[in-house]
Amino acid sequence: MAKLRVVGGNPLCGSVRASGSKNAAVAAIPAALLAHGPSRLENVPVIGDVEVFVDILRELGADISWRGPGVLEINPNGFEEWQAPYDLVKRLRASYYLLGALLAKFGRAEVALPGGCDIGVRPVDLHLKGFRALGAEVSLEYGVVKARAERLQGATIYLDDASVGATINIMLAACLAEGTTIIENAAREPHVADVANYLNAMGARIHGAGTEFVRIQGVPYLAGGEHTIIPDEIEVGTYMMAAVATGGEICIENAIAKHLEAVAAKLRETGAEVETDGDWIRVKGPSRPRAANVRTLRYPGFPTDLQQPYVSVAARAEGVSVVHETIYENRFAFVSELLRMGAKIKVEGRTAIVQGVERLLGAPVRARNDLRGGAALVVAALAAEGESEIDDLQYIERGYERLDDKLRALGAEVTRVP
Repeated sequence: MAKLRVVGGNPLCGSVRASGSKNAAVAAIPAALLAHGPSRLENVPVIGDVEVFVDILRELGADISWRGPGVLEINPNGFEEWQAPYDLVKRLRASYYLLGALLAKFGRAEVALPGGCDIGVRPVDLHLKGFRALGAEVSLEYGVVKARAERLQGATIYLDDASVGATINIMLAACLAEGTTIIENAAREPHVADVANYLNAMGARIHGAGTEFVRIQGVPYLAGGEHTIIPDEIEVGTYMMAAVATGGEICIENAIAKHLEAVAAKLRETGAEVETDGDWIRVKGPSRPRAANVRTLRYPGFPTDLQQPYVSVAARAEGVSVVHETIYENRFAFVSELLRMGAKIKVEGRTAIVQGVERLLGAPVRARNDLRGGAALVVAALAAEGESEIDDLQYIERGYERLDDKLRALGAEVTRVP
C-alpha cells in the first residue's frame, strides 16, 4: 500500500493536462461487450478502476489490451460468460453496468452487488426497476443480482431519482431490446451523453442523452466502433480546488468548461479568477479564499464528487462556509482526518459547518475507503504548512491518473512512497 508525502504551503503554478473521464470509461468498457467485433477506446485513463474492469472483461473471456497510451482495444467475440467474477466485482461500484450489458447480450446476467467507496447507501433498486420494465425477471439472492429475459421489450420508464447508474444501465439493456424505450427523469451528467455517443457509434439509436428524456430505439445488432472518452471534469475540478486552496495560478488543458460552470461560479465567489477559452481553464486563487456556501445537486448543479475537495478550500477560507450534501449520507467521513491538520469543522447529519482557519498544518492522514475524500486530503496537504503523509493512496489512484507526476509538474513537492 503506497502513500503520498506532501510538503505543502507553496502555490501551485503551471499547466496540467486532464485525463479521460473515469465515470465515462467504466461505463464504456462494459458497453463494448454488446458489439459483434472489436472496439477502440481512446483517452482512457490508466487508473485503478479501469484496470479492475480490464481484469473483469478478461475473466469473462473478452480479448482486451492496451494498444498505446490511453488506447484500449476490446474484442468481445467468442466470450459467452454471463456470470461476473465476484472477487473483482466487489472492488468497484461501476461493475453494476455488467448487468445491463450481459442481459442485453445473452438474455441472462448474474452480478454480485458492487463495492466501491464507503460514502453511504447506493441502492440498485432503480436499475432493477428498469430491467423489470423491459421484461426481465430479476431477483436478489445471497448478494447476487440475477436477471433473465427471453427477449427484452421497450418500455417507458420513470426514474424516481435521476440516477446516473440506472440511466446508463437501462440504456445498455435497451439498445438491443425490441421496440422503443423512453427514460423519463434521466440523469444529465456529461458521461451519460458520452456513453450514448459511443453506443451510437456502434450502431445504437439513442436520442436525448444528456437531457431529462432519453429515447432508445432498439436495434438487432451492434458493430464495433471507435470513440474518444471525454475529459474528466472531476479531475479538472480537483485541480481547480487545489489552485484556489494554495493561492496558485494554473492552466488545465483538455478540459470542457461547460461541464464545470457550477464549480467555476462557486470558486469565483471565493475570490478566485476563472477564465476559459476553448479546451482549457485557467484558475488564479486569492492569497486566502473567502467563505462560500455549497449545496450539492445533480448535474448541472455543484457535483457531489467535488464537495469533499471544496471542504478543503473552505477549511482555510476567511469566514464560515456551510456545505450541504444532498446525494449521499456518508460523505463527510474524511473530515476527521482534516481535523488532524487543524481544520475547524462541525458535521451535523448531511451538513458540514466549516470555520476557516488562517493556516492548516501538515499531518499524517489516511484516505481510507474513499476516493474523493482522499483527493480532499491531497488538496488540504498542498495548502498546509509542513509535511503531510497521506496513507492508503490506492483509493485515490482509483480515479486520478499519475497524480504525483501531475502535481510535481505544477511545482508541488510530492513523493509517492511505496
